Amino acid sequence: MNLIQNYLTQSGCYQAGRKISVKGLMIHSVGCPQPKAEPFMRNWNKAGANACVHAIIEPGGDVYQLLPWEHRGWHCGGDANNTHIGVEMTEPATIKYTGGASWTETGDGENTKTHVLATYKCAVELFTYLCKQFHLDPMADGVIISHSEGCKRGIASNHGDVEHLWSKFGLSMGQFRKDIKAAMEGGSDADSLTAIMGKPEATAEQMKSYLKKKNPSVAQSVLDMIPLYLSEGEAEGVRGDIAFAQSCLETGNFTFSGSAVTLSQNNFCGLGVTQRGKTGLSFESPQLGIRAQVQHLKAYASTDKLLNDSIDSRFRYVKRGCAPYAEWLGQKENPQGKGWAAGAGYGQKILSILKNIISEGKVQFMESLTLSAPYKVRVSIPDLNIRKGPGKNHPKTGRFTGIGTFTIVEESDGWGLLKAYEEKRDGWISLAFTTRI
Repeated sequence: MNLIQNYLTQSGCYQAGRKISVKGLMIHSVGCPQPKAEPFMRNWNKAGANACVHAIIEPGGDVYQLLPWEHRGWHCGGDANNTHIGVEMTEPATIKYTGGASWTETGDGENTKTHVLATYKCAVELFTYLCKQFHLDPMADGVIISHSEGCKRGIASNHGDVEHLWSKFGLSMGQFRKDIKAAMEGGSDADSLTAIMGKPEATAEQMKSYLKKKNPSVAQSVLDMIPLYLSEGEAEGVRGDIAFAQSCLETGNFTFSGSAVTLSQNNFCGLGVTQRGKTGLSFESPQLGIRAQVQHLKAYASTDKLLNDSIDSRFRYVKRGCAPYAEWLGQKENPQGKGWAAGAGYGQKILSILKNIISEGKVQFMESLTLSAPYKVRVSIPDLNIRKGPGKNHPKTGRFTGIGTFTIVEESDGWGLLKAYEEKRDGWISLAFTTRI
């Protein structure tokens, strides 16, 4: 976040000079396809302008502060002007309003998504800063609200922002408040969640090893198809190891004991089993069944277009992008009440399986090395995350090792401290993805 002070001294709001005791913060979006702040600042910086907010956010990280924070703004058309700081987010140029808060994309959908996610991230940073400055609890009732929530409370005019934009990308005010609280505590709530889109952490060999332990009599045909989870996942940008872990859950580790589907259906995730007694869909081959599963996961996790031809007949029933994280695949845990399954803890069950799959590689790695340090390791992937502590429960630094050779100066439960971060002890990598030299 780059905070730029640019008070609109010519606006009637600024010249009115009224002050407030800050009780909360309200998030808005501008309501038109304009990614730049300058046109709004120019229009508001006039004596006759009837609106002015405290700040406006651009997707590149620039935040223009237009009023002193304790100055009474004209941002919501209601009593919240007397208690809340108002912050606007610009909107992507690739949308078109079709009536009220309804909109459609007119151009590159990836640009729309990138803009919305970037302004969301910047808003979390700004609201974290303001909560700390004014000693606000982001989880307290009525402290962090959207314009539409203010309307429902009777303290703002009838607008649909910001949920009208956010909901398409799996964002919500509930998650926004959680992310602010997590950031105030030194991390990001999203760091503790597992994105469905991305590159897998588990290898095909780890998946096979896990499955053979859980199901010693597993058919060779099942073992032979495991690499398809990675190749089909890679084709759509979905983590194939998450898809495989989900299949293990849905099929009882491919025993099909108590499962609604059978091996011959090539449906390893229960697609089409919408109620008890339903047998679900069938596919001509394991590859097509896995492809349909990956496509269905992408429907939940992303608003991006499919790259392969769609063979998931239930794709159209999913609210796109409502579950970008595996933890949100269960309807009870999903902020929007959406999700793949109604059972409690569905996403966590998948991740528990995934953790055991990945541990297959960690155990083999740890058995092959001594505990002496320092030593060197080779990293062969470009995007190995560096975290602030040893474990996925610690936040990412935002940096990657890149491909190369690195010195480990300390170990902790399968994680290694990089020499470059030795002084502050805030740069750890998973040793499961390295080779000791």
